[in-house]
Amino acid sequence: MCQLFVEVMRFMRLAFENTCQFFFFVFYNCRKKPVPDLPAESAFLSESAVALANKIKCQELKSEDLVRAVIERIKQVNPILNAVVDERYEEALAEARKIDQDIKDQQNSQDLLLKPFLGVPFTTKETQSVKGMAFTWGLWCRRGKRADEDCAAVARLRQAGAIPVAATNLPELLIWSECCNPVYGATNNPHHTGRTSGGSSGGDAALTASYATVISLTSDIGGSSRIPSFYCGVFGYHPTADVVNLKGLFQRNGTESSSMLSFGFISKHVEDLAPLVKVIAGDQAARLGLDRVLDAKDIKIYYNEEFRDIWISPIRLELKQAMRKVINKFGEVQPTENKPRFYSHKFFNNITNLWRYWMTKEPDDHFAMYNDGRGKPNMFLVGLNKHSLYLIMRLAGARFYPAVNGEWATQLTQDCKDDLFSKLGDNGVLLLPSGPIPSPYHNFTYLAPYNHGYFSVANVLKCPAVQVPIGVNSKKIPLGIQVLAAPNQDAVCLAVAKYLEKEFGGAIMACNIQPTSI
Repeated sequence: MCQLFVEVMRFMRLAFENTCQFFFFVFYNCRKKPVPDLPAESAFLSESAVALANKIKCQELKSEDLVRAVIERIKQVNPILNAVVDERYEEALAEARKIDQDIKDQQNSQDLLLKPFLGVPFTTKETQSVKGMAFTWGLWCRRGKRADEDCAAVARLRQAGAIPVAATNLPELLIWSECCNPVYGATNNPHHTGRTSGGSSGGDAALTASYATVISLTSDIGGSSRIPSFYCGVFGYHPTADVVNLKGLFQRNGTESSSMLSFGFISKHVEDLAPLVKVIAGDQAARLGLDRVLDAKDIKIYYNEEFRDIWISPIRLELKQAMRKVINKFGEVQPTENKPRFYSHKFFNNITNLWRYWMTKEPDDHFAMYNDGRGKPNMFLVGLNKHSLYLIMRLAGARFYPAVNGEWATQLTQDCKDDLFSKLGDNGVLLLPSGPIPSPYHNFTYLAPYNHGYFSVANVLKCPAVQVPIGVNSKKIPLGIQVLAAPNQDAVCLAVAKYLEKEFGGAIMACNIQPTSI
């Protein structure tokens, strides 16, 4: 009877959401604006960060030209996307000129050539502090606040030669899957500006899919790197937990205990992801085995096409078909003993409540942060303040929803870890949907606030995951799947992502590159 009830509720929810989608379509479809094509003279912005750094070192490309191209591209697309909320263009250009001059003069040439991302510009979410740049967390009460220092990940990227150019948009306190807030407004999806770019790293994903950034430093506690990557058609990498120092993200000081939160990256190219995480992980990068060379046909493949969590929308057919394409492709190349196998666990059908429970173990006090530490909110007066409705919903849910049984959540999580990771070992992956719905129209997330559940699996299990684009649907909106591996087996995730990039065409860009004029 319980299972029948769940199925009836899922059917009713699907019917309700499809009806609502029609009205969202009517309202937002006419607001679609195209992102301009990339000028031919800036075509190098389509290349990987690794390739661009090598060109700068070999003096085939000037860092100043690359930084200037990114700045000009941001100026082209940002009026349409609203992805960049603060910039340091002049400082970035000055730093790029200094790098070019040092390379030309062979100043400290040996040290320069060892920097893996020398002269390459990057963007990062506004909650990840960059000295002197906005640091509001999307809160109205923090307007005008600026960061006193670089966060740990930004500092390491700078040490690797990368140049911060701009800060990107986000949801208030990063706790929503749509990128909007009272300070900066909403960010649009470059594939369809009436749709969301996702959250919380939606600004970076929108820029990446528009050729407007080369490196995007993100963070992820419930899909914040991977949801926007899915919606915008690019790659999103969430590394194994507790590898990257979190100092400077919100109020974290880097000495906190184990966390679901991790810095990560969004990129157009899989080849950038391992080198970038090596940089920000520092000495801990050795744990991840990122230099392992693996052949996709030797990797064990497990998959699950849909959960039965009543908090999450039913998976749409087009996403099941994307998963089936991937499974069939592996079925063609895998030896018999490695043929894709279905995997399920009771854990999946309870992922929303499990994630809610483990969020209570995180050090961030959203009730205190909500008002920038000036007292906790009165839940009956909170709506009178200048905050997004979703923040009010999240705080109300945390305050008034029944608490999740800690013993049950701890045991079920451990049971899944023991069972799943023993099967995956050091050469297996689990394929999961990237979510139940491709990028929805703006504000549809209010009807489905827990659709991040498919992404939350990796956070709760504290394992690595990569979001991989797998073509588009009939409306040209990106589709995708996730690749998960056991903790510290990030190389296995990335090997599968690289294989799928080759087989399915890689990142789905929102615009073309203009042909070279003759």
